[in-house]
Amino acid sequence: MTRKKIFIAGHLGLVGTAVLGGLEGDSRYQCLVRTRQELDLENHEATREFFLTHRPSYVVMSAAKVGGILANNNFPVGFLHQNLRIQLSVFDAAFEAGVERMIFLGSSCIYPRDCPQPIKEEYLLTGPLEATNRPYALAKISGVESCWSYNRQYGTRYLAVMPTNMYGPGDNYHPEHSHVLPALIRRFHEAKVRGDEAVVVWGSGQPRREFMYSVDLGNAIKFVLELPEAQFAQLTDPATAPLMNIGVGEDVTIREAAEMVKEAVGFTGELKFDSTKPDGTPRKLLDVSRLGSLGWRAQTQFKDGLALAYQDFVARND
Repeated sequence: MTRKKIFIAGHLGLVGTAVLGGLEGDSRYQCLVRTRQELDLENHEATREFFLTHRPSYVVMSAAKVGGILANNNFPVGFLHQNLRIQLSVFDAAFEAGVERMIFLGSSCIYPRDCPQPIKEEYLLTGPLEATNRPYALAKISGVESCWSYNRQYGTRYLAVMPTNMYGPGDNYHPEHSHVLPALIRRFHEAKVRGDEAVVVWGSGQPRREFMYSVDLGNAIKFVLELPEAQFAQLTDPATAPLMNIGVGEDVTIREAAEMVKEAVGFTGELKFDSTKPDGTPRKLLDVSRLGSLGWRAQTQFKDGLALAYQDFVARND
């Protein structure tokens, strides 16, 4: 049996690690991976040469410049331009190489800041974006439009999936540039080691967020890639935007999340909030009924996922 080649772009990141973990043990697939040093996806010609040489059947496009509120505020040009360059290279090369199916990974921040909850796919472009991550969101929206444009013009099968906030093995725990959950894990761990009396968290603690364990996302991507042709064709029908949310369907406040991280880490001090810092979007809960109707749902409970994520953090920072 000939194995299908799957190129996982960005396999060392949080999402890419999860996708690779879900696929590499399956004998039906040959996973193609390259580090940024081996293949710079911002380099259009190098990306084209790689695709034409290896001819992957499927592509999971998870390579991106990502970060939290602080990083997005400090480096807006990078979040816009680097992501656009990566996307243009991969989309052009995938089309020229005849890729059968592509999954483009976006972000829930593509949706308007104040749109109704839970967020349905059709709410895209119905209102203003959250200002703190607008450049990144616009780059990801352009990726959705690229999927749709190729599908309309050339009959391709490119699907954009919008995962909720992710955490888990392989996460970025940078003290300034990480997302909220890994940042909290690091902060509480370091406070525990130092014996601090308190940990201060940005914002009021009132915004609500949905968190998904990355291994669940990897399983969801594999599930979607393996859908029968009729179902995948329906998802990428040029008549509608090829867009699908991936999440758990429930959320918690930042305060609740911080308290659960505090418990998972074993920090016994006080939890404080700095309301002078930005909160970001008030709520981002995805409507996951489209994916649910196909027969998939997340399996990992938040408390269990946090325990596993903290074990990963400790193992990587010993």
